[in-house]
Formats: sequence, structure tokens, C-alpha cells
Amino acid sequence: MGGQRLNWDSTYEIVLALKDLYPKMVLEDLSLDDLNALIVKLPGFSDDPELVNDAILQAILREWYEEIGD
Repeated sequence: MGGQRLNWDSTYEIVLALKDLYPKMVLEDLSLDDLNALIVKLPGFSDDPELVNDAILQAILREWYEEIGD
């Protein structure tokens, strides 16, 4: 990630990091709680984990679907 700091607004950058770290992830089996746990463990993630909500997680998941669909 080149030292980039990730936060909840970094949707696309989070998706790229998840895609790189978990290339074989079956997104249909991923709960929002599991997604949250994966994100807060990402290298460079520096936002407050308490600030997340379902809408943010759903947007990240939707972006991840789109990214792997390309």
C-alpha cells in the first residue's frame, strides 16, 4: 500500500487491499461482521473501528464485487 493510511472513506483503496490479501475470498459467504474484522486488520488502516456502520460495509462489499467482476 506504499504507507498509505486507510480510513472508512478510502473505499476503493480498502477494496484493492482486500482483493490483494484475499484473492480467493467467496464474497457470498462473507458477513458484514467478518468484512469489518478483515478491514480493521489491514496494514495501514488507521480509522476508529467504532465509526463504521452497515452502509459503509455494504458499500465496500459492493465495490469489491464490482472490482472482481472486471
